Amino acid sequence: MPSSATSPVDAQQPAPVPPPGNPLDRYFRITERGSSVARELRGGLATFFAMAYIIVLNPIILGAGQDKFGHQLDNAQLVTATALMAGLTTVLMGAIGNVPIACAAGLGINAVVSLQLAPKMSWPDAMGMVVLAGLVLMLLVASGLRQRVMDAIPGGLRRAIAIGIGLFISLIGLVDSGFVTRNPDAAHTTVPLGLGQGGQLHGWPVLIFAIGLALTFILVVRKTSGAILIGIVVMTFVAIVINTLIEIPDGNWGLSVPRMPDSVVGAPDFGLVGDISLFGGFHEVGLLTGCLFVFTVLLSGFFDAMGTIIGVGEEAGLTDENGQLPNMGKILMVDGVAVAAGGLGSASANTCFVESTAGVGEGARTGLANLMTGGLFLLALVFTPLATVVPSQAATPALLVVGFLIMAANVKEIDWSDFTIAVPAFLTIISMPFTYSITNGIGIGVLAFILLRIADKRAREIPWLLNVVGLCFLVYFLLDPIEQLLGVK
Repeated sequence: MPSSATSPVDAQQPAPVPPPGNPLDRYFRITERGSSVARELRGGLATFFAMAYIIVLNPIILGAGQDKFGHQLDNAQLVTATALMAGLTTVLMGAIGNVPIACAAGLGINAVVSLQLAPKMSWPDAMGMVVLAGLVLMLLVASGLRQRVMDAIPGGLRRAIAIGIGLFISLIGLVDSGFVTRNPDAAHTTVPLGLGQGGQLHGWPVLIFAIGLALTFILVVRKTSGAILIGIVVMTFVAIVINTLIEIPDGNWGLSVPRMPDSVVGAPDFGLVGDISLFGGFHEVGLLTGCLFVFTVLLSGFFDAMGTIIGVGEEAGLTDENGQLPNMGKILMVDGVAVAAGGLGSASANTCFVESTAGVGEGARTGLANLMTGGLFLLALVFTPLATVVPSQAATPALLVVGFLIMAANVKEIDWSDFTIAVPAFLTIISMPFTYSITNGIGIGVLAFILLRIADKRAREIPWLLNVVGLCFLVYFLLDPIEQLLGVK
Protein backbone atom coordinates (compact mmCIF):
# COMPACT_ATOMS: atom_id res chain seq x y z
CA MET A 1 0.00 0.00 0.00
CA PRO A 2 1.25 3.53 -0.64
CA SER A 3 2.66 5.31 2.36
CA SER A 4 0.48 8.02 3.92
CA ALA A 5 3.57 10.05 4.83
CA THR A 6 4.16 13.31 2.97
CA SER A 7 6.92 13.01 0.36
CA PRO A 8 9.78 15.56 0.25
CA VAL A 9 8.42 16.89 -3.04
CA ASP A 10 4.98 17.46 -1.52
CA ALA A 11 6.52 19.11 1.51
CA GLN A 12 8.21 21.73 -0.64
CA GLN A 13 4.93 22.84 -2.23
CA PRO A 14 3.01 25.62 -0.46
CA ALA A 15 -0.38 24.78 0.87
CA PRO A 16 -3.15 25.89 -1.51
CA VAL A 17 -5.07 28.99 -0.48
CA PRO A 18 -8.68 28.01 0.23
CA PRO A 19 -11.17 29.60 -2.15
CA PRO A 20 -13.62 32.20 -0.83
CA GLY A 21 -16.44 30.57 1.03
CA ASN A 22 -19.45 32.41 -0.41
CA PRO A 23 -20.71 33.61 -3.81
CA LEU A 24 -20.52 37.29 -2.83
CA ASP A 25 -16.81 36.99 -2.00
CA ARG A 26 -16.11 35.05 -5.18
CA TYR A 27 -17.99 37.46 -7.45
CA PHE A 28 -16.38 40.64 -6.10
CA ARG A 29 -13.03 38.94 -5.34
CA ILE A 30 -13.07 40.53 -1.88
CA THR A 31 -10.62 38.17 -0.17
CA GLU A 32 -8.39 38.08 -3.25
CA ARG A 33 -7.99 41.88 -3.10
CA GLY A 34 -7.20 41.82 0.61
CA SER A 35 -10.47 43.36 1.74
CA SER A 36 -13.53 42.36 3.74
CA VAL A 37 -17.27 42.94 3.52
CA ALA A 38 -17.11 45.33 6.47
CA ARG A 39 -14.36 47.40 4.88
CA GLU A 40 -16.23 47.54 1.57
CA LEU A 41 -19.46 48.71 3.19
CA ARG A 42 -17.58 51.24 5.31
CA GLY A 43 -15.77 52.53 2.23
CA GLY A 44 -19.03 52.82 0.30
CA LEU A 45 -20.52 54.82 3.15
CA ALA A 46 -17.52 57.17 3.23
CA THR A 47 -17.73 57.74 -0.53
CA PHE A 48 -21.43 58.59 -0.26
CA PHE A 49 -20.79 61.10 2.50
CA ALA A 50 -17.97 62.66 0.48
CA MET A 51 -20.10 63.14 -2.65
CA ALA A 52 -23.66 63.49 -1.30
CA TYR A 53 -23.31 67.23 -1.92
CA ILE A 54 -24.02 66.54 -5.60
CA ILE A 55 -27.68 65.95 -4.71
CA VAL A 56 -27.85 69.61 -3.70
CA LEU A 57 -25.25 71.16 -6.00
CA ASN A 58 -26.24 69.67 -9.36
CA PRO A 59 -29.82 71.03 -9.17
CA ILE A 60 -28.40 74.47 -8.29
CA ILE A 61 -26.11 74.49 -11.35
CA LEU A 62 -28.67 73.14 -13.81
CA GLY A 63 -31.54 75.08 -12.24
CA ALA A 64 -29.68 78.37 -12.66
CA GLY A 65 -29.69 78.07 -16.45
CA GLN A 66 -32.44 78.95 -18.91
CA ASP A 67 -32.98 77.36 -22.29
CA LYS A 68 -33.55 79.25 -25.54
CA PHE A 69 -37.24 79.61 -24.69
CA GLY A 70 -36.71 80.92 -21.15
CA HIS A 71 -37.59 77.65 -19.40
CA GLN A 72 -35.90 76.56 -16.18
CA LEU A 73 -35.78 73.04 -14.77
CA ASP A 74 -37.73 72.25 -11.60
CA ASN A 75 -35.52 71.86 -8.51
CA ALA A 76 -37.44 68.93 -6.97
CA GLN A 77 -37.33 67.05 -10.28
CA LEU A 78 -33.61 67.75 -10.59
CA VAL A 79 -32.95 66.37 -7.09
CA THR A 80 -34.78 63.18 -8.05
CA ALA A 81 -32.97 62.88 -11.40
CA THR A 82 -29.55 63.49 -9.80
CA ALA A 83 -29.99 60.93 -7.02
CA LEU A 84 -31.62 58.34 -9.28
CA MET A 85 -28.97 58.41 -11.99
CA ALA A 86 -26.11 58.55 -9.48
CA GLY A 87 -27.52 55.50 -7.71
CA LEU A 88 -28.14 53.44 -10.84
CA THR A 89 -24.83 54.19 -12.56
CA THR A 90 -22.82 53.67 -9.36
CA VAL A 91 -24.44 50.27 -8.78
CA LEU A 92 -23.82 49.38 -12.43
CA MET A 93 -20.14 50.32 -12.15
CA GLY A 94 -19.80 48.17 -9.04
CA ALA A 95 -21.69 45.16 -10.37
CA ILE A 96 -20.04 45.11 -13.82
CA GLY A 97 -16.71 46.91 -13.43
CA ASN A 98 -16.03 45.62 -9.88
CA VAL A 99 -14.19 48.77 -8.85
CA PRO A 100 -14.95 51.19 -5.97
CA ILE A 101 -15.50 54.13 -8.34
CA ALA A 102 -18.83 55.90 -7.87
CA CYS A 103 -20.60 57.89 -10.59
CA ALA A 104 -22.77 61.00 -10.51
CA ALA A 105 -23.46 64.17 -12.48
CA GLY A 106 -20.07 65.57 -13.50
CA LEU A 107 -19.12 69.00 -12.25
CA GLY A 108 -17.97 71.12 -15.14
CA ILE A 109 -19.96 69.12 -17.67
CA ASN A 110 -23.21 70.22 -16.00
CA ALA A 111 -22.06 73.83 -16.33
CA VAL A 112 -21.40 73.29 -20.05
CA VAL A 113 -24.92 71.88 -20.45
CA SER A 114 -26.50 74.68 -18.42
CA LEU A 115 -24.55 77.66 -19.74
CA GLN A 116 -23.52 76.66 -23.29
CA LEU A 117 -25.99 74.13 -24.68
CA ALA A 118 -29.33 75.03 -23.09
CA PRO A 119 -29.32 78.77 -23.96
CA LYS A 120 -29.21 77.86 -27.67
CA MET A 121 -31.87 75.12 -27.67
CA SER A 122 -34.49 73.52 -25.43
CA TRP A 123 -33.59 71.49 -22.33
CA PRO A 124 -34.67 68.19 -23.98
CA ASP A 125 -32.43 69.08 -26.95
CA ALA A 126 -29.46 69.78 -24.66
CA MET A 127 -29.91 66.52 -22.75
CA GLY A 128 -30.23 64.68 -26.06
CA MET A 129 -26.76 65.90 -27.02
CA VAL A 130 -25.42 64.51 -23.75
CA VAL A 131 -26.97 61.14 -24.63
CA LEU A 132 -25.30 61.29 -28.06
CA ALA A 133 -21.92 61.97 -26.43
CA GLY A 134 -22.44 58.88 -24.25
CA LEU A 135 -23.33 56.75 -27.28
CA VAL A 136 -20.15 57.91 -29.05
CA LEU A 137 -18.13 57.00 -25.96
CA MET A 138 -19.65 53.51 -25.98
CA LEU A 139 -18.71 53.10 -29.65
CA LEU A 140 -15.13 54.15 -28.84
CA VAL A 141 -15.01 51.53 -26.09
CA ALA A 142 -16.52 48.82 -28.30
CA SER A 143 -13.89 49.53 -30.96
CA GLY A 144 -11.12 49.29 -28.36
CA LEU A 145 -9.97 52.82 -29.19
CA ARG A 146 -10.66 54.29 -25.77
CA GLN A 147 -8.56 51.71 -23.95
CA ARG A 148 -5.76 52.10 -26.49
CA VAL A 149 -5.76 55.83 -25.78
CA MET A 150 -5.35 55.12 -22.07
CA ASP A 151 -2.58 52.59 -22.82
CA ALA A 152 -0.73 55.22 -24.88
CA ILE A 153 -0.32 57.54 -21.85
CA PRO A 154 3.30 57.17 -20.56
CA GLY A 155 3.75 55.74 -17.07
CA GLY A 156 5.23 58.94 -15.62
CA LEU A 157 2.30 60.94 -16.95
CA ARG A 158 -0.13 58.44 -15.43
CA ARG A 159 1.47 59.02 -12.04
CA ALA A 160 1.26 62.77 -12.58
CA ILE A 161 -2.44 62.49 -13.41
CA ALA A 162 -3.01 60.68 -10.11
CA ILE A 163 -1.04 63.34 -8.19
CA GLY A 164 -2.85 66.15 -9.99
CA ILE A 165 -6.16 64.61 -8.98
CA GLY A 166 -4.92 64.43 -5.39
CA LEU A 167 -4.15 68.16 -5.42
CA PHE A 168 -7.41 68.87 -7.26
CA ILE A 169 -9.58 67.14 -4.67
CA SER A 170 -7.54 68.81 -1.92
CA LEU A 171 -8.35 72.21 -3.39
CA ILE A 172 -12.00 71.19 -3.67
CA GLY A 173 -11.93 70.33 0.01
CA LEU A 174 -10.31 73.63 1.00
CA VAL A 175 -12.76 75.68 -1.06
CA ASP A 176 -15.92 73.75 -0.13
CA SER A 177 -15.04 73.99 3.56
CA GLY A 178 -14.54 77.76 3.44
CA PHE A 179 -10.94 77.43 4.61
CA VAL A 180 -9.93 78.97 1.28
CA THR A 181 -12.18 81.44 -0.57
CA ARG A 182 -12.12 83.28 -3.85
CA ASN A 183 -11.24 86.93 -3.52
CA PRO A 184 -14.00 89.23 -4.79
CA ASP A 185 -13.44 90.53 -8.32
CA ALA A 186 -14.04 94.03 -7.02
CA ALA A 187 -10.82 93.81 -5.02
CA HIS A 188 -8.78 94.12 -8.24
CA THR A 189 -6.11 91.86 -6.78
CA THR A 190 -3.82 89.46 -8.58
CA VAL A 191 -4.32 86.91 -5.78
CA PRO A 192 -7.30 84.74 -6.79
CA LEU A 193 -7.64 82.84 -3.49
CA GLY A 194 -7.19 83.76 0.14
CA LEU A 195 -7.43 82.31 3.63
CA GLY A 196 -10.99 82.35 4.95
CA GLN A 197 -12.68 85.72 4.68
CA GLY A 198 -10.35 88.65 4.09
CA GLY A 199 -7.29 86.62 5.04
CA GLN A 200 -8.70 85.40 8.38
CA LEU A 201 -10.69 82.39 9.49
CA HIS A 202 -14.12 83.29 10.81
CA GLY A 203 -16.91 81.29 12.38
CA TRP A 204 -17.62 77.83 13.72
CA PRO A 205 -18.06 76.01 10.38
CA VAL A 206 -14.44 76.50 9.30
CA LEU A 207 -13.33 75.49 12.80
CA ILE A 208 -15.29 72.26 12.35
CA PHE A 209 -13.26 71.65 9.19
CA ALA A 210 -9.93 72.39 10.89
CA ILE A 211 -10.68 70.13 13.86
CA GLY A 212 -11.98 67.41 11.52
CA LEU A 213 -8.80 67.60 9.43
CA ALA A 214 -6.59 67.33 12.51
CA LEU A 215 -8.68 64.48 13.93
CA THR A 216 -8.62 62.49 10.68
CA PHE A 217 -4.87 62.89 10.20
CA ILE A 218 -4.27 61.81 13.80
CA LEU A 219 -6.41 58.71 13.24
CA VAL A 220 -4.56 57.96 9.98
CA VAL A 221 -1.15 58.34 11.65
CA ARG A 222 -2.30 56.01 14.42
CA LYS A 223 -3.51 53.57 11.71
CA THR A 224 -7.03 53.57 13.13
CA SER A 225 -9.43 51.39 11.17
CA GLY A 226 -12.19 53.54 9.68
CA ALA A 227 -10.27 56.78 10.25
CA ILE A 228 -11.93 58.80 7.46
CA LEU A 229 -15.46 57.63 8.23
CA ILE A 230 -14.96 58.21 11.96
CA GLY A 231 -13.82 61.75 11.22
CA ILE A 232 -16.89 62.47 9.07
CA VAL A 233 -19.38 61.03 11.55
CA VAL A 234 -17.83 62.64 14.64
CA MET A 235 -17.59 66.08 13.08
CA THR A 236 -21.15 65.87 11.72
CA PHE A 237 -22.38 65.18 15.24
CA VAL A 238 -20.28 68.04 16.62
CA ALA A 239 -21.57 70.38 13.90
CA ILE A 240 -25.20 69.49 14.71
CA VAL A 241 -24.63 70.16 18.41
CA ILE A 242 -22.87 73.49 17.80
CA ASN A 243 -25.45 74.61 15.26
CA THR A 244 -28.23 73.79 17.72
CA LEU A 245 -26.63 75.65 20.63
CA ILE A 246 -25.37 78.73 18.77
CA GLU A 247 -27.85 79.00 15.85
CA ILE A 248 -25.30 79.76 13.15
CA PRO A 249 -26.79 81.40 10.01
CA ASP A 250 -27.49 78.78 7.35
CA GLY A 251 -25.44 80.64 4.73
CA ASN A 252 -22.27 80.06 6.75
CA TRP A 253 -22.52 76.31 6.25
CA GLY A 254 -22.73 76.29 2.46
CA LEU A 255 -25.05 73.81 0.76
CA SER A 256 -25.79 71.43 3.65
CA VAL A 257 -26.85 72.65 7.09
CA PRO A 258 -26.14 70.30 10.05
CA ARG A 259 -29.67 70.26 11.39
CA MET A 260 -32.05 67.38 11.90
CA PRO A 261 -34.84 68.00 9.33
CA ASP A 262 -38.49 68.39 10.20
CA SER A 263 -39.27 65.39 8.00
CA VAL A 264 -36.86 62.64 6.98
CA VAL A 265 -38.83 61.59 3.90
CA GLY A 266 -40.05 63.27 0.73
CA ALA A 267 -41.79 61.98 -2.40
CA PRO A 268 -39.54 61.83 -5.50
CA ASP A 269 -40.67 63.55 -8.71
CA PHE A 270 -39.59 61.67 -11.87
CA GLY A 271 -40.96 64.28 -14.29
CA LEU A 272 -37.63 64.95 -16.05
CA VAL A 273 -36.59 61.33 -16.60
CA GLY A 274 -36.71 60.48 -20.30
CA ASP A 275 -37.59 64.03 -21.37
CA ILE A 276 -35.05 64.31 -24.21
CA SER A 277 -34.82 64.98 -27.94
CA LEU A 278 -31.86 63.21 -29.54
CA PHE A 279 -31.45 65.32 -32.66
CA GLY A 280 -33.54 68.40 -31.93
CA GLY A 281 -30.45 70.40 -30.99
CA PHE A 282 -29.02 70.08 -34.49
CA HIS A 283 -32.19 71.63 -35.86
CA GLU A 284 -31.76 74.60 -33.51
CA VAL A 285 -28.03 75.33 -33.98
CA GLY A 286 -27.04 73.54 -37.18
CA LEU A 287 -24.93 70.45 -37.85
CA LEU A 288 -21.47 71.99 -37.34
CA THR A 289 -22.24 73.78 -34.07
CA GLY A 290 -24.12 70.73 -32.82
CA CYS A 291 -21.12 68.50 -33.53
CA LEU A 292 -18.84 70.95 -31.68
CA PHE A 293 -21.18 70.85 -28.66
CA VAL A 294 -21.19 67.05 -28.64
CA PHE A 295 -17.38 67.06 -29.04
CA THR A 296 -17.01 69.37 -26.01
CA VAL A 297 -19.15 67.11 -23.79
CA LEU A 298 -17.42 64.02 -25.20
CA LEU A 299 -13.88 65.26 -24.59
CA SER A 300 -14.62 66.43 -21.05
CA GLY A 301 -16.28 63.14 -20.14
CA PHE A 302 -13.58 61.07 -21.87
CA PHE A 303 -10.58 62.48 -20.05
CA ASP A 304 -12.19 63.42 -16.73
CA ALA A 305 -13.20 59.79 -16.30
CA MET A 306 -9.86 58.52 -17.59
CA GLY A 307 -7.94 60.58 -15.06
CA THR A 308 -10.24 59.54 -12.22
CA ILE A 309 -10.07 55.84 -13.13
CA ILE A 310 -6.27 55.98 -13.21
CA GLY A 311 -6.04 57.95 -9.96
CA VAL A 312 -8.50 55.85 -7.97
CA GLY A 313 -7.10 52.60 -9.38
CA GLU A 314 -3.56 53.58 -8.39
CA GLU A 315 -4.68 54.60 -4.91
CA ALA A 316 -6.57 51.33 -4.42
CA GLY A 317 -3.59 49.30 -5.60
CA LEU A 318 -5.64 47.64 -8.33
CA THR A 319 -3.29 48.42 -11.22
CA ASP A 320 -0.67 45.98 -12.49
CA GLU A 321 2.97 46.78 -13.31
CA ASN A 322 1.84 48.40 -16.57
CA GLY A 323 -0.69 50.64 -14.83
CA GLN A 324 -3.67 48.60 -16.12
CA LEU A 325 -6.84 47.89 -14.15
CA PRO A 326 -8.69 44.58 -14.30
CA ASN A 327 -11.94 44.71 -16.29
CA MET A 328 -10.86 47.97 -17.93
CA GLY A 329 -13.09 47.39 -20.96
CA LYS A 330 -16.13 46.90 -18.75
CA ILE A 331 -15.25 49.94 -16.62
CA LEU A 332 -14.96 52.18 -19.68
CA MET A 333 -18.19 50.84 -21.17
CA VAL A 334 -20.11 51.52 -17.96
CA ASP A 335 -18.66 55.03 -17.93
CA GLY A 336 -20.04 55.59 -21.43
CA VAL A 337 -23.40 54.23 -20.31
CA ALA A 338 -23.27 56.61 -17.33
CA VAL A 339 -22.82 59.63 -19.60
CA ALA A 340 -25.81 58.61 -21.73
CA ALA A 341 -27.90 57.68 -18.66
CA GLY A 342 -27.25 61.07 -17.09
CA GLY A 343 -28.58 62.78 -20.18
CA LEU A 344 -31.54 60.40 -20.37
CA GLY A 345 -32.46 61.33 -16.80
CA SER A 346 -31.93 65.08 -17.44
CA ALA A 347 -29.26 65.10 -14.72
CA SER A 348 -26.45 65.98 -17.16
CA ALA A 349 -23.64 63.55 -17.98
CA ASN A 350 -22.74 61.15 -15.18
CA THR A 351 -19.07 60.40 -14.78
CA CYS A 352 -16.59 58.81 -12.35
CA PHE A 353 -16.12 60.86 -9.17
CA VAL A 354 -12.74 61.62 -7.64
CA GLU A 355 -14.42 61.60 -4.23
CA SER A 356 -14.40 57.80 -4.57
CA THR A 357 -10.92 58.08 -3.09
CA ALA A 358 -12.59 58.72 0.27
CA GLY A 359 -13.95 55.17 0.17
CA VAL A 360 -10.64 53.80 -1.05
CA GLY A 361 -8.99 55.50 1.89
CA GLU A 362 -11.36 53.53 4.11
CA GLY A 363 -10.23 50.26 2.53
CA ALA A 364 -12.69 49.81 -0.36
CA ARG A 365 -11.16 47.66 -3.12
CA THR A 366 -14.11 46.14 -4.95
CA GLY A 367 -17.44 46.97 -6.54
CA LEU A 368 -19.26 45.93 -3.38
CA ALA A 369 -18.48 49.38 -1.99
CA ASN A 370 -20.36 50.84 -4.95
CA LEU A 371 -23.44 48.85 -4.08
CA MET A 372 -23.45 50.58 -0.71
CA THR A 373 -22.84 54.03 -2.23
CA GLY A 374 -25.37 53.55 -5.02
CA GLY A 375 -27.92 52.09 -2.64
CA LEU A 376 -27.63 55.16 -0.42
CA PHE A 377 -28.17 57.43 -3.44
CA LEU A 378 -31.33 55.47 -4.27
CA LEU A 379 -32.46 55.71 -0.65
CA ALA A 380 -31.88 59.44 -0.91
CA LEU A 381 -34.79 59.56 -3.38
CA VAL A 382 -37.10 59.35 -0.39
CA PHE A 383 -34.65 60.35 2.36
CA THR A 384 -33.21 63.43 0.68
CA PRO A 385 -33.53 65.55 3.86
CA LEU A 386 -31.25 63.11 5.73
CA ALA A 387 -28.75 63.01 2.86
CA THR A 388 -28.10 66.72 3.27
CA VAL A 389 -27.45 66.70 7.02
CA VAL A 390 -23.68 66.19 6.64
CA PRO A 391 -22.13 69.66 6.10
CA SER A 392 -19.23 70.19 3.72
CA GLN A 393 -17.00 71.10 6.67
CA ALA A 394 -17.41 67.59 8.11
CA ALA A 395 -16.88 65.69 4.84
CA THR A 396 -14.15 67.71 3.12
CA PRO A 397 -11.27 66.82 5.49
CA ALA A 398 -11.44 63.37 3.88
CA LEU A 399 -10.50 64.88 0.53
CA LEU A 400 -7.32 66.48 1.87
CA VAL A 401 -6.28 63.30 3.67
CA VAL A 402 -6.80 61.25 0.52
CA GLY A 403 -5.00 63.91 -1.56
CA PHE A 404 -1.97 63.50 0.68
CA LEU A 405 -2.07 59.71 0.43
CA ILE A 406 -2.23 59.85 -3.37
CA MET A 407 0.74 62.20 -3.58
CA ALA A 408 2.80 60.17 -1.11
CA ALA A 409 2.23 57.00 -3.13
CA ASN A 410 3.01 58.40 -6.58
CA VAL A 411 5.42 61.34 -6.52
CA LYS A 412 8.51 59.19 -5.98
CA GLU A 413 7.62 56.95 -8.94
CA ILE A 414 8.12 59.70 -11.56
CA ASP A 415 11.52 59.89 -13.30
CA TRP A 416 12.33 63.53 -12.50
CA SER A 417 15.73 63.21 -14.19
CA ASP A 418 14.11 62.89 -17.65
CA PHE A 419 12.81 66.38 -18.36
CA THR A 420 10.66 65.17 -21.27
CA ILE A 421 8.61 63.34 -18.62
CA ALA A 422 9.27 65.59 -15.61
CA VAL A 423 8.10 68.85 -17.23
CA PRO A 424 4.82 67.39 -18.61
CA ALA A 425 4.26 65.71 -15.24
CA PHE A 426 4.81 69.01 -13.43
CA LEU A 427 2.45 70.86 -15.77
CA THR A 428 -0.19 68.15 -15.39
CA ILE A 429 0.05 68.24 -11.61
CA ILE A 430 -0.30 72.02 -11.27
CA SER A 431 -2.82 72.50 -14.08
CA MET A 432 -5.54 70.33 -12.56
CA PRO A 433 -6.02 72.35 -9.35
CA PHE A 434 -5.11 75.72 -10.88
CA THR A 435 -7.57 75.39 -13.79
CA TYR A 436 -10.06 73.42 -11.69
CA SER A 437 -10.25 70.71 -14.36
CA ILE A 438 -8.90 67.18 -14.75
CA THR A 439 -9.33 67.38 -18.52
CA ASN A 440 -7.25 70.57 -18.80
CA GLY A 441 -4.44 69.02 -16.78
CA ILE A 442 -4.30 65.90 -18.94
CA GLY A 443 -4.43 67.96 -22.14
CA ILE A 444 -1.62 70.30 -21.12
CA GLY A 445 0.53 67.37 -20.01
CA VAL A 446 0.00 65.45 -23.25
CA LEU A 447 0.78 68.45 -25.44
CA ALA A 448 3.90 69.25 -23.40
CA PHE A 449 5.09 65.63 -23.64
CA ILE A 450 4.68 65.58 -27.43
CA LEU A 451 6.40 68.95 -27.85
CA LEU A 452 9.38 68.09 -25.65
CA ARG A 453 9.91 64.62 -27.10
CA ILE A 454 10.00 66.18 -30.58
CA ALA A 455 12.40 68.90 -29.37
CA ASP A 456 14.63 66.18 -27.87
CA LYS A 457 14.65 64.34 -31.22
CA ARG A 458 12.71 61.43 -29.73
CA ALA A 459 9.56 61.78 -31.81
CA ARG A 460 9.65 58.08 -32.71
CA GLU A 461 9.07 57.23 -29.05
CA ILE A 462 5.67 58.95 -29.10
CA PRO A 463 2.81 56.46 -29.69
CA TRP A 464 0.93 57.47 -32.83
CA LEU A 465 -2.36 57.42 -30.94
CA LEU A 466 -0.98 59.93 -28.44
CA ASN A 467 -0.33 62.30 -31.34
CA VAL A 468 -4.00 61.96 -32.31
CA VAL A 469 -5.01 62.69 -28.72
CA GLY A 470 -2.72 65.73 -28.74
CA LEU A 471 -4.41 66.99 -31.90
CA CYS A 472 -7.83 66.61 -30.27
CA PHE A 473 -6.62 68.59 -27.26
CA LEU A 474 -5.21 71.28 -29.54
CA VAL A 475 -8.68 71.66 -31.08
CA TYR A 476 -10.20 71.65 -27.57
CA PHE A 477 -7.98 74.47 -26.33
CA LEU A 478 -8.39 76.48 -29.54
CA LEU A 479 -12.13 75.87 -29.80
CA ASP A 480 -13.07 79.54 -29.37
CA PRO A 481 -10.94 80.90 -32.26
CA ILE A 482 -11.96 77.90 -34.38
CA GLU A 483 -15.63 78.71 -33.81
CA GLN A 484 -15.02 82.34 -34.64
CA LEU A 485 -13.11 81.39 -37.78
CA LEU A 486 -15.91 79.11 -38.94
CA GLY A 487 -18.54 81.70 -38.05
CA VAL A 488 -20.46 79.41 -35.69
CA LYS A 489 -20.28 81.71 -32.67
